[in-house]
Amino acid sequence: MATSGSPPIVAAVNGSASSMKTALWAAEEARMRDTDLNLLMAFGVDGAPFGNRSFPPDVWLKTKEAITHQVLREVREKTESAVPEVKVTTIAAETGPIAAMTEASARSRLLVMGPPTGEITRLFAESAADALSSVSQCPVVVVRGTSDSGPVVVGVDGSPFSEKAIAWAFEEASARDSPLVALHAWHDGDIAGLFTGEGALPFPGESVRETEARVFEHRLAGWRKTYPDVPVEQVIVRDRPRHRLLESSAKARLLVVGSRGRGGFAGLVLGSTSHALVHHAQCPVMVVRATRGGAE
Repeated sequence: MATSGSPPIVAAVNGSASSMKTALWAAEEARMRDTDLNLLMAFGVDGAPFGNRSFPPDVWLKTKEAITHQVLREVREKTESAVPEVKVTTIAAETGPIAAMTEASARSRLLVMGPPTGEITRLFAESAADALSSVSQCPVVVVRGTSDSGPVVVGVDGSPFSEKAIAWAFEEASARDSPLVALHAWHDGDIAGLFTGEGALPFPGESVRETEARVFEHRLAGWRKTYPDVPVEQVIVRDRPRHRLLESSAKARLLVVGSRGRGGFAGLVLGSTSHALVHHAQCPVMVVRATRGGAE
């Protein structure tokens, strides 16, 4: 089995049933992208230097290390059995999970994890903005419910930052031979949520909805040409995006959203929209940073 030259998919695991599902989802993603899978598990403590004999105790660390290697072996064997086409390697990190994922994200195409629990919950809390921003050096996928059918859904705001999310959404839909639903939500008084840039000013007599629809179509036109195999449904709703995205997740196979956008999806990494999605969406959620990690 040859090693791929492209960046690997990294899946954070911990031996739980949900993390096994995470590993299998990541393995399928690696298979579709013809790249390798790294299984990552950390046995240290965030904020504590490894090897500090007072906290945590050295004996505790050695025990955790042994358990980590055992869990990684078991997850690797099950993953290789389920998806034999993918080369699987393991990483036992001496740091805590946040530091380990921060480092891994810098050299990964995707960072995949299960629903937030324990320390990982801090990554998605407003009080841990810096931690999540660091981890999200590549797109992050939180694997919740999984489905082999349904569309890929992308949340599109009114800014150029959502271009990265759109790029990833088209690529994911193409890889899965799935249709794409592009959702744009706006509401009265949300001036920042309207599309910006060239062509965003309304024509004489044109309603806000008509302007949004016209610019939305323009924003997607180039990607339609790049991915002619992907059927696209454009949805423009006058509503808060969180409600529509959560509703869409019930029938989607993947939900893709951009971070640090404007308007309805503003501050996704830090705010209530992201918190709702990673804790309550009924399908995997991909969060794409605006500064790095777009599909190429």
